[in-house]
Amino acid sequence: MPWKLTSLVAERMRMVSAVLKGHKTMQQVADDFGVSRKTAGKWLRRFMRFGRRGLRDMSRRPHQSPRRIGGRWRQRVAQLRRSHRRWGPKKLHAWLVRHHGAQGVPAIRTMAGWLKASGRVSSPRRRSGKGPRLLRPGLTMANRPNDVWTVDFKGWFRTGDGTRIEPLTVRDLSSRYLLAVCLLPGLSWERVQAAFVRLFVLYGLPRAMRMDNGAPFGSSGPAGLTRLSAWWTALGIRVEFIVPGHPEQNGAHEQMHRVLKAETAMPPARTRLGQQQRLRRWVRLYNQSRPHEGLGQRVPEDVYRASRRSYVTGKVPGPYPSGWAMRRVRSCGTIKWQGRERFIGEAFVRYQVALKHQKQGEWGIYFGKLLLGILHADDVGGLRPSAYVRRHRPFALQKP
Repeated sequence: MPWKLTSLVAERMRMVSAVLKGHKTMQQVADDFGVSRKTAGKWLRRFMRFGRRGLRDMSRRPHQSPRRIGGRWRQRVAQLRRSHRRWGPKKLHAWLVRHHGAQGVPAIRTMAGWLKASGRVSSPRRRSGKGPRLLRPGLTMANRPNDVWTVDFKGWFRTGDGTRIEPLTVRDLSSRYLLAVCLLPGLSWERVQAAFVRLFVLYGLPRAMRMDNGAPFGSSGPAGLTRLSAWWTALGIRVEFIVPGHPEQNGAHEQMHRVLKAETAMPPARTRLGQQQRLRRWVRLYNQSRPHEGLGQRVPEDVYRASRRSYVTGKVPGPYPSGWAMRRVRSCGTIKWQGRERFIGEAFVRYQVALKHQKQGEWGIYFGKLLLGILHADDVGGLRPSAYVRRHRPFALQKP
């Protein structure tokens, strides 16, 4: 049996005819055709006014548009765009307001729609796919002083006069020696870097630095690095991020924080200077007088020795294998590659990165031994950044 073909107009005509015959009420006819009584009445009125053509779908465009912008503004925008081909809707809007006044000038979004409809602008292509997934490396075993330094912010609090302070704490994991407790006014990486410069000059460089993933140590960028942790990497320091949500991987440092808070900040001193003096006395007590069970009841000062790795300014990551292309990251976080600006990351400004050709149209971007991501020739923007896999790995230690 063949299918019976019909159309909306034919079905509406049948419904209207059934109503006009008068054998059934309007509600009964509407029920037979599976529509509401209001809908059946609408099509009956249209048929009575326009005939069969009234049963067709009509445009939903409003008869009047009080806020519709006249064609003269379209002409002005098109003419201005032809004169300034690299101007976007924001610059066009600012120029029109300056020369014609704000009254009646189309909105930036409206002009953007005009330009897009006319083909004068194109939507940027988005990066497709994700960057490489990295396995989070195991944590370094601290067998000797300076194998691992642990670092963290204790958490801000206010002194008695209301001053907000952020205690930065740095501790040697093997000897338990507390290297510094610095009261900083904020978490800016420049202030933290200045504090570490003083520590490196005084104690030398550690082999590894362990911290959580928060600012200013970690980020969501390539390999999780920030300006601060990229600087450590350039100095030859291994940067170790604990697994998110597992503070026990830096548990010794957290335990030290609990003691620091209980003995120096409950309650805090009245002023910032008073709190700093209180902390200095407590650090001397912690390093010189407080026995540690993990050290056989010795004090940290008896165990700790300064590092033989001296601090040298201007160090760069590398060296890289021969045949890899080298590029210096500009102040805006980009490199010039194959005639285009490609974004790498602001964490690597003024450093050199290396490009390793992997396959057709793909290059791996390396910062020292770290794979930052992949550059694809087909992408318009930056690299596809690498990131650590989120699955939890068993707590593992590796030798320095």
